[in-house]
Amino acid sequence: MPERRTVALVTLGCARNEVDSEELAGRLEADGWELVEDAEDADVAVVNTCGFVEAAKKDSVDALLEANDLKGHGRTQAVVAVGCMAERYGKELAEALPEADGVLGFDDYADISDRLQTILSGGIHAAHTPRDRRKLLPISPAKRQEAGASVALPGHGPAELPQPAPEDLPEGVAPASGPRAPLRRRLDGSPVASVKLASGCDRRCSFCAIPSFRGSFISRRPSDVLNETRWLAEQGVKEIMLVSENNTSYGKDLGDIRLLESLLPELAEVDGIERVRVSYLQPAEMRPGLIDVLTSTPKVAPYFDLSFQHSAPDVLRAMRRFGDTDRFLELLDTIRSKAPEAGVRSNFIVGFPGESEADLAELERFLNHARLDAIGVFGYSDEEGTEAAGYDGKLDEDVVAERLARVSRLAEELVAQRAEERVGSTVRVLVESVDDTDEGDGVYGRAAHQAPETDGQVLLTSGEGLSVGRMVDAKVVGTEGVDLVAEPLRGSLAWTEEAGR
Repeated sequence: MPERRTVALVTLGCARNEVDSEELAGRLEADGWELVEDAEDADVAVVNTCGFVEAAKKDSVDALLEANDLKGHGRTQAVVAVGCMAERYGKELAEALPEADGVLGFDDYADISDRLQTILSGGIHAAHTPRDRRKLLPISPAKRQEAGASVALPGHGPAELPQPAPEDLPEGVAPASGPRAPLRRRLDGSPVASVKLASGCDRRCSFCAIPSFRGSFISRRPSDVLNETRWLAEQGVKEIMLVSENNTSYGKDLGDIRLLESLLPELAEVDGIERVRVSYLQPAEMRPGLIDVLTSTPKVAPYFDLSFQHSAPDVLRAMRRFGDTDRFLELLDTIRSKAPEAGVRSNFIVGFPGESEADLAELERFLNHARLDAIGVFGYSDEEGTEAAGYDGKLDEDVVAERLARVSRLAEELVAQRAEERVGSTVRVLVESVDDTDEGDGVYGRAAHQAPETDGQVLLTSGEGLSVGRMVDAKVVGTEGVDLVAEPLRGSLAWTEEAGR
């Protein structure tokens, strides 16, 4: 009987990383590894790192060091770094962090089981020398699909998977459903799951290093997205969130830039799926047809995760982005003319090199008129390898910190006001946690305008007959900052049919 091998996956960063972790889990379990939840119970702790900004990189290093501290005190024998930080820094990370027994890049994912076994057995797998992954695919999007078969694209799967036949896979592992579909194993029982729509990015924002280590934009084929969604529905998932670095570009390398408009209704028709959400949309690429589909398709959330970043024209041009306050407000007006209750969130960078007080005031003007449901504010800091790192006009750190605090206070006030505007409205809530004990916090879920983890939640005043994964219509009766308090409508279709009444 083969020796029992256990592995724990610790995931940091965005929803795209969560999908990648579930792909790694699927590959490992298919090759006989036993997945455990806690690193202290695992032979190998695999930390899926984030390499986006300094704070995220610090969190990743802290997680690696924390896992390393388990060695010698329990079962853990090895700690391995994967993910964006490992891909971005490779050998440099391995040298700077000898506590990690291995640093694996995206090219190692297809052979993750062998790599971990080598490390667990005391062997060494040399960390890679980082390279610009944009150069691995043709410049022309139309030529990328064929070339992409030989490039490691987490969340897509290689052309041919070294795996057992589908009938031999462990229960709970998704079989490859197409030529580029990955194995996948869910790591939690949440009724929400992310589905990767594409990888990489062709935009060249001056502050962002992501394209250099995630590569050029390449879409997954609609059939693979649909098949993975069907499998997730079979696992009890009720809401899927489509993720990538830029969902508005989906299909451009497949010959149809409007492919998302036709895919969304198909996803919404998958049995068991109650809500489809699209994340990360580029304002400059929004199309009338896409707005129509997002605001009028049953089960597709009228939700707009728009990457504005700023609204002052000079700052946006320095960021190598497009738009201004008035054009952004026109876009929001168009959306709300079709779906008045549509949810809108965005992130913003303050203190960008050359940002003047007038620029900051212009951003505040936009925020005051935009009525956003969720706002993320970040202070600018140099990101190595980016164009902006070489810009003149850098602001002092204390100025950036002051502007960050100032805009963050404004954002907090505005999202609370926006939440109050929803009092009296009816929202459809996906129940995500139920605690009916005396010490419990109650029943929580999310409405259509609230994405997981980032946009607040809904506290239901009654949980009678409800369980995790149920959809219930509820009337908003109060707010707690960005969060809503809502009373379930017992006569609603969602309540009566899904709660079995």
